[in-house]
Formats: sequence, structure tokens, C-alpha cells
Amino acid sequence: GNMSFSCLEPQVVPVTFLSSSSYLALPGTSGQDEVFISFQFRTWNKEGLLLSSKLHQTSGGFLLYLSDGKVKISLHKPGKALSDITAGAGLNNGQWHSVSFSAKRNHISVIVDNDVTSSAHASIPLQIYSGDPFYFGGCPSSGNISECNTSFGGFQGCMRLISIGNKAVDMISVQQNVFGNFSDLQIDLCGIIDRCLPNYCEHGGECSQSWNSFYCNCANTGYKGATCHYPIYEQSCEAYKHRGNTSGFYNIDSDGSGPLGPFLVYCNMTDATWTIIQHNNTNLTRVKSANRENPHTVFFKYSASLDQLQATINHAEHCEQELAYHCKKSRLLDKPDGMPLSWWIGRTNETQTYWGGSLPAVQKCACGLEGSCIDSQHYCNCDADRDEWTNDTGFLSYKEHLPVTEIVITDTNRPNSEAAYKLGPLLCRGDRTFWNSASFNTETSYLHFPTFHGELSADVSFFFKTTASSGVFLENLGIQDFIRIELYSPSEVIFSFDVGNGPSEVTVQSLTSLNDNQWHYVKAERNIKEASLQVDQLPQSSHSAPPDGHIRLQLNSQLFVGGTASRQKGFLGCIRSLQLNGMALDLEERAKITPGVEPGCPGHCSSYGNLCHNGGKCREKYSGFSCDCTFSAYAGPFCKKGKHISAYFGTGTSVTYNFQEYYTLAKNSSSHASSFYADMTLNREAITFAFRTTRTPSLLLYVSSFYKEYLSVILTRNGDLQIRYKLDSHQDPDVFNINIKSMADGQLQHVKINREEEMLFVEVNQNERMKFILSSGTEFNAIKSLTLGKILENSDVDEETMKANSQGFIGCLSSVQFNHIAPLKAALHHSSSAPVIVKGRFTESNCGTLTGADSTSSETTHSFADHSGPIDEGEPLANAIRSDSAIIGGVIAVVIFILLCITAIAIRIYKQKNIYSKNEAKGSENEDSAESALKSELSMQNTANENQKEYFF
Repeated sequence: GNMSFSCLEPQVVPVTFLSSSSYLALPGTSGQDEVFISFQFRTWNKEGLLLSSKLHQTSGGFLLYLSDGKVKISLHKPGKALSDITAGAGLNNGQWHSVSFSAKRNHISVIVDNDVTSSAHASIPLQIYSGDPFYFGGCPSSGNISECNTSFGGFQGCMRLISIGNKAVDMISVQQNVFGNFSDLQIDLCGIIDRCLPNYCEHGGECSQSWNSFYCNCANTGYKGATCHYPIYEQSCEAYKHRGNTSGFYNIDSDGSGPLGPFLVYCNMTDATWTIIQHNNTNLTRVKSANRENPHTVFFKYSASLDQLQATINHAEHCEQELAYHCKKSRLLDKPDGMPLSWWIGRTNETQTYWGGSLPAVQKCACGLEGSCIDSQHYCNCDADRDEWTNDTGFLSYKEHLPVTEIVITDTNRPNSEAAYKLGPLLCRGDRTFWNSASFNTETSYLHFPTFHGELSADVSFFFKTTASSGVFLENLGIQDFIRIELYSPSEVIFSFDVGNGPSEVTVQSLTSLNDNQWHYVKAERNIKEASLQVDQLPQSSHSAPPDGHIRLQLNSQLFVGGTASRQKGFLGCIRSLQLNGMALDLEERAKITPGVEPGCPGHCSSYGNLCHNGGKCREKYSGFSCDCTFSAYAGPFCKKGKHISAYFGTGTSVTYNFQEYYTLAKNSSSHASSFYADMTLNREAITFAFRTTRTPSLLLYVSSFYKEYLSVILTRNGDLQIRYKLDSHQDPDVFNINIKSMADGQLQHVKINREEEMLFVEVNQNERMKFILSSGTEFNAIKSLTLGKILENSDVDEETMKANSQGFIGCLSSVQFNHIAPLKAALHHSSSAPVIVKGRFTESNCGTLTGADSTSSETTHSFADHSGPIDEGEPLANAIRSDSAIIGGVIAVVIFILLCITAIAIRIYKQKNIYSKNEAKGSENEDSAESALKSELSMQNTANENQKEYFF
């Protein structure tokens, strides 16, 4: 019959709206009481006008538009919105979506993607008729079409299959100007561009786009910037430390902007900086019934990948991991040069037969190197094959083999044979790249390295310090492309580059000079979207990338550091920690063979000395600096960690701190001492301390001067705190009483005293605050020494201070600090080097941290020692009788305590023997109880073998 061997499919003619001023105007069908329009669209933009028209035979109009990726319909009359409904979501994903809009009588509806769940309906207070033109995508710029004037702009994207009144629109007729009219359209082609294919967002960044550009969402990636290229975390614990961070958990990104992601470590900020990386099996694990045919194999999984671990180890100055192997008739080696019976495997996946404390390739344990094995014929303690517990324990420190990833044990299958192992975390110290530096001494000297070529993104970061006003930090040239970073003036850094579309510059201006011989940080980045430059903590400066440049850098020369290929405008100064795309360049090694350049840069304290707080002194190191907290009341890497140093003062105890500068001068000079101290004047003091006592009157603190000026802090006979300032040798002292309550009640009392010229502020127990005014003067001249306890030298002080000094101070003093001087710390921990003199009974105690019932216990304990010496003259007889009773009671208490201790130890030994017997009978139990029993057994064995005096009382 009548048939055709083809399928006549409808011709689909898409149309592209190229700009926000594009539009397509199509006539409506007049005289109908309903409107039905359908079409398909695709776009990347969240907003844009899809369709608009006037209301026929009445004022007002309707808009169908995209808002936040959703289709919305707005029906309005002048000054009044009649309806606003929404349908669909996420429609700006670049895919085709269909929209059907209908209006009949007083009812309107919209359906998206033929999905009834993505539809919306509404009733309106008027009827809509067809007849006026429909504007798709926008409106003509000429004329007054108020219905098209919207805040969200025109549509950019594609449309197709447009139908009005169930009749398809012939877009070819539109193209030939036969039907409708248009502006800035591309007909018969959808010209939308997928700007996320390929995806230029790095490190897992999520790509989205608009019509003109793409955007990267870097949330939860650990990176930042226009393409998620630059890391938000530091590369090492060392870098965190020199930002002033203290010990704690931190994310580190060991290869910077490279492909490896960040991971969590513990940073132990001591004088050295330790990175601690844990694994999944840190328990002491018992092994039985293992042989060559059925070995015991354990794998260790770390909190980072092996690539991340390798990058961290490569950066570190030193790494180590403790491996303990406990054994009873379980050997590591069959014979000194024979096949190993147990071994471990490291990062390189190679079998290792040396053990903790030994060296690679020698097949020994630590005792074999030291010649201290229990059997001199073997190189490991375990190889003696004895029927008792021993061990081979030590640190593995050959970086190329770390960390341990696997342990294999094969010799626990013989009668009474067993072993146990424990592997510690990976420990790495320092960061050799962070302080890697070079000093450029001539303007014509430079270092050169291989550099970027074909990189999608390029970032450079480094520290510099200089006294020069200008100079090129680095330069890299190609046939057409180049990059250069330079100090253009004392306060301006410029990042200039060319990627094939002409030179561009990004500039950062500093309000202060950068040639101040302090370390300054520079970071420059160029990617497909932008170029940016940051200096120190100044706001980052950035320029958008021009659209017609290279996507990838095309550089083919060496990277010149500290100068240029033309040997002009070279840099004079130091460059440190230079990194390209997260890879550190070894400046020191290259500097060793380059004339005019020296490895290393001194003078770190000039930049980082402010990190040492509370009187801590910055000490230079070849790789960085450290804070010396010897004469500070604080501890820690930056002398910020509070440490409650407390001491108990017995009868007549005196601690005198001689202020060091004066002390040295006085010892070396025969002239009258006071002539040297005229320029040493204090206008302010900051004093803090805590004390606990039941004795009055008492001298708490005394500061003397070569000019017979002084400060004394005392407890009066009724327990009031009294501060006595004499800042004029010709006047009586200023006396200030703090009589809140008796402060000699045996409780810990906290006192802060701050003087600023004539103003004196006193705070007691962190809540009572008082202000006083001095009248005797404002300058404390030529201070000589600070005394705690009792003044032993002849001093010209007032009568009340003398009364308080008659017995000095008996009790507890804690956390004493005078400005940045910590006399208790100096006396207890640095007595050999500090200018401090101690007389009498003086012992460190925790009395400054005890409260309540504990404080009573502390006082009782100390009273036995205090009253064992002679009692001061004039003390009432009743006190002496109570003292004798205390001695007798104390002796009885000690005897009872000794008997209780002996009984407890005997019971402990008996229980441990029972545990040993039960464990032998029961065999292995669950992992926790097995480990506990093994530790108990090992403890018993070591106790019996190494320290038989432990249970002898």
C-alpha cells in the first residue's frame, strides 16, 4: 500500500539567547479565553526571564522567570501583585527542561518536566485572554514595555519546541523574518558551553557555572582560592608552632597544593616540634602457635596514606618509631647469619631483619650493636631462646624504611613458647624545609632550578628579609610567557606575568616598609580564573584572568631565584622556605656550589622573638629559634604555659633574688654600688603571688633598693594584708591596709598588685579590687633584690615590717612573679645559674594547688618538719606543748602507715602470683584481659629479675 521507508520526525530547531539583551517576540492568538504555552529550555544561570506578556483587554501582565533555579510565575496589575507561584528546582543544571503554562478563565497552572509533583496551580481574581505578543527570554530595549522591566535580567541559554496554543512555532520562518521578530539570537544551534567539562576545580572542588564562567565550591576540601588550589592548612607542625600555636591536634597538608590531601596529626610543641601519627594497633599483643607454615602476620593502618606519610617523613629532620618485641622461647633469628624467624616490613615494602635500636642491613638488635645481649653468642636477647621473658626494644630511625606497615612472627609454636609485640606511633621531629634558606650577597648572584611547564595552576610561596629597597625574588621566562615576583619599592611587591595575551601585574602595597630586615611572607598564584598576590597578613590582591590566555603555562627556561637571567635588579638578602606548587626547593644545597650565595640565614629572633612571652628569652638556632623560659614563671615552647610552682618555707627560711644586671656589676666593681643604678628606675610593677599560712605577723615579700627605698607586703598581727611603699628615703612609707578578713586562715590566698606611677591597684582572690594613690613618690630607684620569707641582711625598714620579719614567713608561697622575674622557679629549678640565694628549710611542694580538706592535710604534713627544730623565743608554752603532742601523734601515724604498706604489698604479691597461675591455666582470653595479664606477667618477671628490693621495706 501507501508507505514510505523512512520516519518523518519533526524538525527541532533550537535557538540560543546569546546575551541578557536577547529576546524573541511571537504574536499571540487573539480572541481566545485561554492561554497555553509550552517550550523546553536549558541554561547554567540561576536567574533569567523566560516569558512575559501583557494581559489582554486589561492592565497588568504576567512574568514566567527563573529564580534560584526554580520556575516562578508572577501575575500583577499596576501597584498590586495578584499571584506568585513556584515550580521545579535545580533547573539551571545545563540539561533540557520542559515548561507548560496554561491560563483559563480565573485559573493558572505551570508544569515542569511533565511531572505533576513539580507543578503549581492558583486561582486569580480575573480572566486572562490571548491576543498580545509573547516575549521569550527578554524584551526590546526600545519602547515602554513595563511588564519586561525586571531586576533579574534576561535569559541566557537555549530554547526549543516552542508551542503557542498547541501549535508549534516554525523557527525557520522566524529566522526568515516571516513570523515574529527577534534580537541577538542564534537560530538552529544551541550554543551553550559546558564550562565544567573538563573540571578545572582541583582537590575535589565542586564545579558550577553560569553562562559566562565557572565557579568552584571548595567547602570541605581543605583548599581555597578560585580553583581550590591553595591549601588552608600548614604543611607541618613546625609551621603551626611558628604561628604561635601550642600542642594539640592539627590538620597538616604535607605536599601543600600538590595532589595529596590533608590529614590529622598531633603536634607536640616542645623545644623541638614533634609530629605524632597514630596507627590502628597500639596495644601489647600476645602471640602463640605461629610457625613458618602458619605465621602470625599483622598489618598496621595509619591515619594517613603511605604517600602522605612519605611526604611528611621527607620534610622531617628526624623520624623514629619504637618497636618492642617481648619473647619467651621465641627467637628473631635462627642463627646470627641464618634465615630470620621474624621480620617487619616498612614503607618500601621490603623485608627488614634489624630491630629497634639497630641499623639497617646488620641483622641485629640494639644489644647486638652495644655488645650487651644476655648471651654474647647472639645479636638479640630473644635469640638466647630462654624459658623466661626478655625483650628486644628500641627505636627504628632509618627514615627510608618508616613507618612499619607489617610484622611477621613465626617462632611461637614450640612448648612454652610465646611472644608479644608493641609498635608505637610514628614520631617525626622538625621540618627541614621550613628553615631551608639562602643568603644572596651580590646583585648578580642567583640560584636556578627546573620550573613550571604545562602546569594548570602555579603557586609560589616563600619568606624573605632584606634591607635593600628593591630586587627580583624570582623570574621564569618562556618564548612568550613569563612570571616574575619582585620587591619594586620598600613597601611594594609586584607579581607580573604574561600567558600569551600581554603582560599583567598584581600589586600589594604595604603601609610599612618591607626592607626592615624582618621575615615577610609572599604567596603568588596564577590559575585559569585569576592571578593573586598576598604579602604577610595584608589583604590579598587579585586580577581576573583574561579570556584569551593560555590555560596552561608555557615556560621553558630555568627558574632564577634571587636574580634574573640578565643579571640585573638582583635581590640582596635572604629567601627561606621557597615552594613551587607545594614542592620545596633545596636552597641550601644549591647555595653551597653557587658563588655569591651562602646557605642559611641568621637572625630569626628579630622576627620571631615576640613569640617568647612572660620574660622568656629568644635563643637563635641554625634552623629557627627557641624560647628560653629559665627566668620566666611560665613554661612551654613560648613561655605561655602557666606552671604553679610552689614551695614550703620553714622557720627562718629566706629566698633572695638579686636582679641580675646589678648583681653582676656590683660583684665586679669596687666603686659605690648605687652610682651604677641611677638610670634603673621602675615606674610600674606587676606582682602576683599566692600564699597559705596560719602565722601572724608574717613578711610575704620585700623588694629593696640601693637608695634605701623599698616595698614590703606583710600580714599584720590580726591577719590583714598590708602593702608598704617607701619611694622617698626622706619620707615615711605609704601604708595600705586590706582588711577584708583574716588572710591567715590556712586557705590559699591569691594576690595581685599593680602600680602605674602613683596609682596602685590591688586584687585579692580574684574578686576584691581596690585602688589607692601613693604620696611618697612615683619612681622606684635602683632596685637591688627581692626577698621572700625572712630578710637576713641589715635593712633600714619601718617598725611594722621589722615585726613581720621577726619570724619571716612560715607556710606556702606559690606562683610568685615580679614583673617578668619568677624567683621561686629560679630558686627551685635553676639555682646554679640564677642570681638567687636560699637560706633555711625550703622545699618544693604542691601546696599552691590544694584546697579544702587537702590543704589541712598539707599543713599537718609540713608541721612535723617545721616544729622539729628549735622554737622561736617568746612563743607561748601552750604552743610548745601542742608541738610535742604533734610529734608523738605524727610518729604513731608513720608507724601505722608503714605497717599498712607492708600488708598491702604482701597482698599485691600474692594476687599477682594467683593471676600468673590462672593465666597459665586459662590461656588466652579477650584482647583487653590478655594484654592486662601479659603486662602483669612481664612486670612480675622484670621485678624478680631486675629489682628484688622493690618489696623489701
